[in-house]
Amino acid sequence: MTTRLTADDFHPEVLKLFDQYVHGQLGRRGFLNSAAKYSAGAVGAELLLSQLAPNFANAQQVQAGDPRIKAQYVEIASPNGYGKVRGYLVSPAKASGKLPTVLVVHENRGLNPHIEDIARRLALDNFIAFAPDALFPLGGYPGDEDKARELFPKLDQVKTRADFIASAGYLKALPEGNGKLGVVGFCYGGGISNYLATQLPDLNASVPFYGGQPSEEEAARIKAPLLLHYAENDERINAGWPKYEAALKKAGVSYQAYIYPKAQHGFNNDTTPRYDEASAKLAWSRTVEFFNKHLRT
Repeated sequence: MTTRLTADDFHPEVLKLFDQYVHGQLGRRGFLNSAAKYSAGAVGAELLLSQLAPNFANAQQVQAGDPRIKAQYVEIASPNGYGKVRGYLVSPAKASGKLPTVLVVHENRGLNPHIEDIARRLALDNFIAFAPDALFPLGGYPGDEDKARELFPKLDQVKTRADFIASAGYLKALPEGNGKLGVVGFCYGGGISNYLATQLPDLNASVPFYGGQPSEEEAARIKAPLLLHYAENDERINAGWPKYEAALKKAGVSYQAYIYPKAQHGFNNDTTPRYDEASAKLAWSRTVEFFNKHLRT
């Protein structure tokens, strides 16, 4: 069995370069050229990039065909967005009564296998989960992370955000749901989780994982309780947290925030070496507890 690599196996500067690459601030060639000095030249840099890339199969926690869940792809109308949204809808196979609903918002790669797995995990925790694919208007998640990252900047974010608002409305009104809605998102999706909290006064709970923050003016509109997860080694995202926290306090928003020691941006994503098992399990247990508290009563 191959030993699983962790963030400790990489030079901190390589992890920073990879974060820039993942978020479009650095191209592939730029990453390779810059990372070469921390490896055995160009060949070593290519190896670093391949080692940092996600491995979906090895990290899958709930199989797509698990008999404990029901999963399907559905399309819904989004008249203020791209016109139509396609997403992955998952619920427990033997649901008893109406269940709380959770919108799952992906990173900046669209609806990849990891996010589908997250939705299935929520179903096993007795929620109805819906994970839209923001890339659907551009053909959907292409099955390749690099291609997905290249597609993402081509989206009209005004329309994309409207698609997520439409998805939230669809989920909250779902007949099988209890009328309570939560949202959880990661990276880009964490930013969308913050955004939706500013836009939906009837949102019942929001859980952004290392997400970009709204302005003070926008934060003042938040009604939902927040559970915010941050990684200690994430300068890019953490830079906006003090100002956001001050805005939340000023607006009287109910929030809990945790910064996970030594964790990297993306620490919850168990498909890559940036995954921090202890931090991820703790953050996820807190997330499920938070949703149980705010969506079931």
